[in-house]
Amino acid sequence: IIRVQSPEGVKRITATKRETVATFLKKVAKEFGFRNNGFSVYTNRNRTGEITASQNKSLNLLKIKHGDMLFLYPSSPAGSSSESMDTSISQGLRPVGAPQVVEDEIDQYLIKQDGKIYRNRDQQLCRHGPLGKCVHCVPLEPFDEDYLNHLEPPVKHMSFHAYIRKLTGGADKGKFVALENISCKIKSGCEGHPPWPEGICTKCQPSAITLNRQKYRHVDNIMFENHTIADRFLDFWRKTGNQHLGYLYGRYTEHKDIPLGIRAEVAAIYEPPQIGTQNSLEILEDPKAEVVDEIAAKLGLRKVGWIFTDLVSEDTRKGTVRYSRNKDTYYLSAEECITAGNFQNQQPNICRLSPDGHFGSKFVTVVATGGPDNQVHFEGYQVSNQCMALVRDECLLPCRDAPELGYAKESSSEQYVPDVFYKDIDKFGNEITQLARPLPVEYLIIDVSIPCTFLLSVGDVVCLLAAIKNSSPFSDSAAQVGYRANLAAALRAGSILKNIVESEIPVVTITRSEPPNFGKANISLLLEAVRTKNEELAQTWKKSEQWATIEQLCS
Repeated sequence: IIRVQSPEGVKRITATKRETVATFLKKVAKEFGFRNNGFSVYTNRNRTGEITASQNKSLNLLKIKHGDMLFLYPSSPAGSSSESMDTSISQGLRPVGAPQVVEDEIDQYLIKQDGKIYRNRDQQLCRHGPLGKCVHCVPLEPFDEDYLNHLEPPVKHMSFHAYIRKLTGGADKGKFVALENISCKIKSGCEGHPPWPEGICTKCQPSAITLNRQKYRHVDNIMFENHTIADRFLDFWRKTGNQHLGYLYGRYTEHKDIPLGIRAEVAAIYEPPQIGTQNSLEILEDPKAEVVDEIAAKLGLRKVGWIFTDLVSEDTRKGTVRYSRNKDTYYLSAEECITAGNFQNQQPNICRLSPDGHFGSKFVTVVATGGPDNQVHFEGYQVSNQCMALVRDECLLPCRDAPELGYAKESSSEQYVPDVFYKDIDKFGNEITQLARPLPVEYLIIDVSIPCTFLLSVGDVVCLLAAIKNSSPFSDSAAQVGYRANLAAALRAGSILKNIVESEIPVVTITRSEPPNFGKANISLLLEAVRTKNEELAQTWKKSEQWATIEQLCS
């Protein structure tokens, strides 16, 4: 076995002593995916002792023996190999076999940031001049736990990009880092035995899972662009007393309060078809889902999370609600964790360091519930990557009579389920390992902060998805008559763009309206005007035939 080191990692090549050099180099080319002349192999790291292809020389003649290390450098016609190696390392190497992926804009931005925490010179402890540095003022890494624990409030989870910096630090620059997604399924293609349940072996059997507190989170903060977004969503519960659910549409931006942090900014809430009662929610199939996503994309938005209410009125005269979710009960029920895990699996986070091209998710969960002061509070969460894997492979169930407990399924003839454990402290203070039947869902939850204040800027799309009804926007329902009146008022105004945004007209209802020839294609110019806040574009669209149609319908 000969080890061959390249900028992408080390591979082991099986060969014989009498094997010719040419045959050996063909094996190297096949293993690394190079053409025959696309690389050079040396016996020394400093590129001396090049091994050239020869049918007459054997490995034994070149004194290459079992366990030796050879060094492979790709050929670079545009420049030297060392320059190409340094460039690939600085950009962050992908694991061998990882697909080419395009990460989110916020991820591409944070990769280029320094991320270090700079400190001023300490007047009491620093003994050096103004240009010097010591342990008391040297910049800290973004994953420094002491710094995060001393923030106000303390940060329990470092940001995902700080976690990546921790993995890719050191001399190798994360050359061999690979973020593996957990799998709870039997590996396919094992031919040494009959398929499950007749047989299983250590090669195809998934590993047991021990649940740990995740050290990082993919989103560090959730911010609503203005309070009217949340107030309008709560109006349904205020009027009916039934619980309600919606999808959060917005964008991901930098969260500067945490090193290399990510914030989910919510611009609108879309309420899909659903059946809500005082203590349950059922999501129905949504025929408008594709239309909503398409229009949101044209406005520079995407689905960033979901929100639901869990509100019970305590005193109608005071306007207070019951404080039911706390450390003595639960923060998220097992059923809600499974639903959140399902949504997160549907919205994976694109990641260059994963062999699968994705790792975790930025999709967030927001709960509108009663707080300690018996007022409505918004709490933000995500579930861990371990929970996502258990949900994706159908290994986690809720408990019927205990919402704070989940249950890891047992293996059956139809499905093999690996053992799931969690660590606990017994009455004597000893750490013990418990089988996750049942399982406290606290091991699956990651909290995400939601400030009590909202951004003061008017949302780009307050009018976008807020209260879309299943009926036609020009029907006789009271809500839709209100939209028609708002639209007519925007007609008479001088600035069409400003009045469309501030009048809260759902753009989706315009695209679904009559006559049939008016739809997504004709609304594109207006969407671009709203996204870029371009008044001239809006005025151009106002002169179009489509706007004249709306004018006649509203007159």
